[in-house]
Amino acid sequence: MRTYVKEYGQIAIGILLASVGLKAFLLPNNFLDGGVTGIAILLSQQTGWNISILLILISIPFILVGAFTVSKRIVIKSMIAIALLALSINLETFSTITEDKLLIAIFGGVFLGAGIGISIRNGAVLDGSELLGLFIFNKYGISIGKTILIFNVVLFAITAYVVSMEVAMYSILAYIVTAKVIDLFIQGLENFIGLTIVSHKSEVIEEGIAQQLGVGMTIYKGASGYGSSGKSEKIRIIQTVVNRIDINKTLKLVEELDPKAFIIEFDVHKVRGGVLKRYLTKGSTASLPKANVAKANSV
Repeated sequence: MRTYVKEYGQIAIGILLASVGLKAFLLPNNFLDGGVTGIAILLSQQTGWNISILLILISIPFILVGAFTVSKRIVIKSMIAIALLALSINLETFSTITEDKLLIAIFGGVFLGAGIGISIRNGAVLDGSELLGLFIFNKYGISIGKTILIFNVVLFAITAYVVSMEVAMYSILAYIVTAKVIDLFIQGLENFIGLTIVSHKSEVIEEGIAQQLGVGMTIYKGASGYGSSGKSEKIRIIQTVVNRIDINKTLKLVEELDPKAFIIEFDVHKVRGGVLKRYLTKGSTASLPKANVAKANSV
């Protein structure tokens, strides 16, 4: 029960933030958002129909599509969240905060992105285009990002033709800000990078990373030289995760110790446990005692 209260409480906060972004910034200035919300805004502007009713009606087919893709729990949460967002939009009233279009696009995107991001982290979707993206990905293998991008390109192109190019451009700016803030809330303020390092001087690199960066490592046994030359020799493969702030320092360290090292760099969206260097978490691990760090970080 405590978990449910916490999740729905945060979803309610997300809905409030999203509705502030829409009613206080985007809607009074005829700016659009992407996805289903953008369609509802555009149709409301052109027909004069109530945007809250349009948002619910347009979301229905997307929710039905999502029912074949995501869990029943997510579908139910999303239905409740969309209904509450529509109600909040219908009830809230705000006085004009600013007439600067750039500020409107930026802060409207910030509030809307924060609201959507908080809701997604708690298992609810405020815009049905994400459910459509999941469905197409499962059925045809097309990435969710590409589906949503194509969806919004068509929407903003129609906006440019029906309304004006200026409104379309400001709406695109608001959408970009929204997308970035959503990523921020979903992935967190700290971004991590994964590194796979293949080197004949792996033990020296392990010691350097452990002592200078204070992060954990996992060591794999492998064999180098596959390709035209065939298998050549056994080698130790290092896999580690570093804070994005430290990525250049790490790459420079490896290059100094072994200029011929083979490095694979990849994004890491969420990290739990282990020995990590965090800059935004109180009491985070900054480093380990130098005498024991090599042994502690090698697995």
